[in-house]
Amino acid sequence: MYILFCLVTLFACVLGTICGMGGGVIIKPVLDAAQVMRVSSVNFISGIVVIGMTIWSVGKSLIKKESVLQFDVTVYLAVSAAVGGLFGKQLFQIVAGLFENPNTAAGVQGICLFLATLATLIYTVRKEQIKSMHVNSIWIRILIGLGLGIFGAFLGIGGGPFNVAILCYFFSMETKVATQNSLLIILFSQAASTAKAAAGGVDKVPVLLLICMVLTGVAGSEIGRRCNKRLNNRQAAWCLEGAMVLIMGISCWNVYQYLVC
Repeated sequence: MYILFCLVTLFACVLGTICGMGGGVIIKPVLDAAQVMRVSSVNFISGIVVIGMTIWSVGKSLIKKESVLQFDVTVYLAVSAAVGGLFGKQLFQIVAGLFENPNTAAGVQGICLFLATLATLIYTVRKEQIKSMHVNSIWIRILIGLGLGIFGAFLGIGGGPFNVAILCYFFSMETKVATQNSLLIILFSQAASTAKAAAGGVDKVPVLLLICMVLTGVAGSEIGRRCNKRLNNRQAAWCLEGAMVLIMGISCWNVYQYLVC
């Protein structure tokens, strides 16, 4: 199990960093597809890995003074995303409670992830033809943050390309700026939702497994960052679009496994 989880984490974090979408959005559906652990436990593990990677990435950018965080925007989004993360975790528990087998909730997550990824893929392909906005209202920023927190916590993926697309569209951020600001939002929302999950009780997960996955995730992100520097913008775009198609395919498989079979 250790080898499987670490290999999945390494693959997800290398690909996720190359594409600028993070590893959580790949780790969660892949482990669900493997059916090696309860869905609630996979959510928790994915959340821990995402938090570890996010702390590493944000901390590194701050130490190296490469931070492009737009605090006037992101602070409102991050704090409200933390509140949204609590609601998102509660929403998952409600949905899981609707089924005789709580793992069936992974099928619902698969549907939501497929639709969100499809919408993000369409936006990414047509981004140049879509006019972006710049939201100044604090209340709208808070609502957007709540939505991102609820969605990321419910799916147990952090945020991935969805956060980046939202920041690009609603706040006219460049992709690289949006990616870094997205990390802060993910850190707040995942920390809140993971803490709630831990307080509510989850299946016992070996601490050594969590440590190995976090370290593997950090290593994968560094490998992915080096690979990303070797790609031109078009090649990076192909990787991102291909990764989203892969996520949609895995989501469809999870819907079939958990809702159809």
